[in-house]
Amino acid sequence: MASLVLLLGLLLVGLTTTGAQTIGVCYGRDANNLPPPAQVVALYRSRNIGRMRIYDPNQEVLQALRGSNIELMLGVPNPELQSLATDASAATRWVQTNVRNYWPDVRIRYIAVGNEVSPVNGNAQYVSFVLPAMQNIYNAIASAGLQGQVRVSTAIDTGVIGESFPPSIGAFRGDVRFFLDPIIGFLVNTGAPLLVNVYPYFSYISTQNMRLSYALFTNPTIEFTDNGNNLPYQNLFDAILDGVYGALEKAGGANLEIVVSESGWPSAANTAATIDNARIYNQNLIQHVRSGSPRRPGRPIETYLFAMFNENLKNPEYERNFGLFFPNQQPVYAINFAAQASEM
Repeated sequence: MASLVLLLGLLLVGLTTTGAQTIGVCYGRDANNLPPPAQVVALYRSRNIGRMRIYDPNQEVLQALRGSNIELMLGVPNPELQSLATDASAATRWVQTNVRNYWPDVRIRYIAVGNEVSPVNGNAQYVSFVLPAMQNIYNAIASAGLQGQVRVSTAIDTGVIGESFPPSIGAFRGDVRFFLDPIIGFLVNTGAPLLVNVYPYFSYISTQNMRLSYALFTNPTIEFTDNGNNLPYQNLFDAILDGVYGALEKAGGANLEIVVSESGWPSAANTAATIDNARIYNQNLIQHVRSGSPRRPGRPIETYLFAMFNENLKNPEYERNFGLFFPNQQPVYAINFAAQASEM
């Protein structure tokens, strides 16, 4: 009996560090003082963080992830999009080098082909390459026998939303539809979610007279009811997310799921950027996403906190202070990753 109890306990521990989680953490590496990847992976495991996002296929990081049981969102950097879009053999080599060579020792869950590419946010030079790169990577994944196991998507920011309040009228900007609509069609056809970087912090600091409690999940009452769908909204995260769902419905993606590929709050160097506010936001986010949003109630929202570490090479200065940990691996503030959803 004792051995059976021990075995059950080990199985439960395994579940809490893999697919049974809602929360992951982004492992950004724009710093010159971070610990080695093997130590970072050990820190993820010791803190019960079962999912990771990285922004490029760093071989040392991928090697450190072998056998860790951490599920991975693997990024294709924007400067690599052109070569992968224009040369299918380059995509095949990329998948062989960065996916097939590590599978299944590294549990790659998604490939994020580009990050926040948009016709309207300063990196329009990559726009024409995103979808062809996604298609070539997807075909290479399928040829490797990993179709359905590794899903191919791209990460957008909410600046592509034109109308978003109330959430029921959410719509993509007219000048991005030519770019996003074909991507949405690709995701619908392949069964992959849309990756969305959602930052209530930036909405809060750019909007006059918004209550901080509304942005930090600490509102004691409903902030407003959306007359378009009669749904109540108590926090800004839900309002932003459901605005994106509203936009997807109007662009042929009504059944698409959203994975929140980044969300966080800085702890220093800008308006409302305090350690206490960052702790409150991130802890409440961890607890909140297991219950879904008003538009998708009861459906846990897979979410990746940004970021694991403060990154000293980022600019402006407040961008250096989104980390949950200092580079010496000490926490910036206490946070509990255990309060997460059961199997999604």
